[in-house]
Amino acid sequence: MLFEVWAPRARQTALWADGRTYAMETDPARPGWWRYEAPATDGTRYGFALDGGPVLPDPRSRRLPDGPDGPGAVVDFSRFTWRHDWPGRPLPGAVLYELHIGTCTREGTFDAAARRLPHLAELGVTHVELMPVCPFPGRHGWGYDGVAPWAVHEPYGGPAGLRRLVDAAHGLGLGVVLDVVHNHLGPSGNHLPAYGPYFTDTHHTPWGAAVNLDAPGSAEVRAYLTGSALAWLRDYRLDGLRLDAVHALADTGPKHFLAELSAAVDALAARLGRPLFLIAESDRNDPATITPRQAGGLGLHAQWNDDFHHALHTALTGESAGYYADFAADPAHALAKTLRGGFFHDGTYSSFRARRHGRPLDPATTPAYRLLGYAQTHDQVGNRALGDRPSSRLSTGLLACAATLVLCAPFTPMLFMGEEWGARTPWQYFTDHTDPQLAEAVRAGRRREFAAHGWQAEEIPDPQDPATRERSCLDWTEPERAPHSALLDWYRRLIALRHAEPALTDPRWTYGALSATGQGTVCFRRGPLLVAVNLGGRPAAVPLGPGPACEEVRAAWQPVDLPGEDGVLTLPAESAAVLRCGGRLHPPATGGTLEEA
Repeated sequence: MLFEVWAPRARQTALWADGRTYAMETDPARPGWWRYEAPATDGTRYGFALDGGPVLPDPRSRRLPDGPDGPGAVVDFSRFTWRHDWPGRPLPGAVLYELHIGTCTREGTFDAAARRLPHLAELGVTHVELMPVCPFPGRHGWGYDGVAPWAVHEPYGGPAGLRRLVDAAHGLGLGVVLDVVHNHLGPSGNHLPAYGPYFTDTHHTPWGAAVNLDAPGSAEVRAYLTGSALAWLRDYRLDGLRLDAVHALADTGPKHFLAELSAAVDALAARLGRPLFLIAESDRNDPATITPRQAGGLGLHAQWNDDFHHALHTALTGESAGYYADFAADPAHALAKTLRGGFFHDGTYSSFRARRHGRPLDPATTPAYRLLGYAQTHDQVGNRALGDRPSSRLSTGLLACAATLVLCAPFTPMLFMGEEWGARTPWQYFTDHTDPQLAEAVRAGRRREFAAHGWQAEEIPDPQDPATRERSCLDWTEPERAPHSALLDWYRRLIALRHAEPALTDPRWTYGALSATGQGTVCFRRGPLLVAVNLGGRPAAVPLGPGPACEEVRAAWQPVDLPGEDGVLTLPAESAAVLRCGGRLHPPATGGTLEEA
């Protein structure tokens, strides 16, 4: 087997494989690369020693059986037999489900998560979006401190476990998306700096020195990250990748790394003959992120839209601290604006940033499915002091209203695990750092962060306490009990309706009607369907005005009657309904009546 490694600063490099050491040779065709051919099979342990130093894991190791500080192991992917052919599942029309392997079940493994996949298939989602699965020190963590972008966390089940999970998902018709982190590596177990200029002080990020995308040596670093992304999609038959915090990828080169990556993924999709996609997490509100490369954009296929979340969250909860402030000033306006055009901050002043922020998105050229809409994510739950979900402070009726707005809006909907039944378990920030000093620094830093917002230190869960992770595990007995079972049924009905009604997946930003009022009613028309939501604590009378009558209640959280001759729809408090109506109804911006166009 040919072993290769990029170590441009090394004067000599040795291969260590199964207890034997071999002096490697430089590759005359590729500056900085070393190579040696040695006997190896699946499972062979190996690593590299630079200039007589200790054996380090291969930066491209596909398996780290002993964790990030131990040697790697050869993985022969041809030994795995896929049970299910998979033609792929595209992003348009999708419903995503964000899932963390370590807390989806108490076992915290791929195999345990696979046993819960029938629940997701019955729910009706189309793709499982896995939070990061790259290796990190310890057993439990969120995954964003991974240090080996080509490998799989061994406690989850390693490469074989991930393949079994993906194969099981495909057997149920579910696609799989993986969250990958290119903007930084974790603070412990990161051996890349020993090999070469993987990081640069030219730019700085919240995690320290930036990943080297534009300084000397960056060509190899870019190839390293692109190769990792393609390997996930190819070798694990994944359908897409979620790219963490792309706004932290500093790149001043002639072609941005993201444009290069999207081109490589599109080319791989063409070779494999199945759809592949990239979803960005970006706080820039820059349409260029999801604009095709041919039109001068970066060519990513979609991005998370936190603005819609913030507008919905403030309308539901009334929270106004931090980045919620601008949305909470007029939640009805914020919600209507994000429903019409995606971004709330599209060049407007952001009080949280103390500057103008964002650029307007053109609905005429950007399909709505390129933005993901959601009421919950791991960030929006887990970055709260106590990791409390909306279900800890909202009624089941308001949770049903949130589901209606997410699943009937034109965006690609995404759910966070357990949301569909109103899980009462929190999702807290937890770590398992093996370095005592790092563990204490993280603990103190977390408490210091929230002390600035009035929290006492003892109120903040200790990230290193195993009980913090245990509290965050889903309780799979909840869906069988009231009121969780009713909410779960509502999610299933809405997702089935989304799949059955083409108007709900229409990528155009066209509304036959759209209004949001300060009294908490939100109504919009999508094709023949009228979506009506009452967030208020009292019944609401929504005047539809003259025009063709509504013909059928397609779904309702609480029983509703079709509007009578007066054209008034009466919605119970904290409830939602989807009706099929004739004609085209347009409410004025004030939300008075819906008028026929």
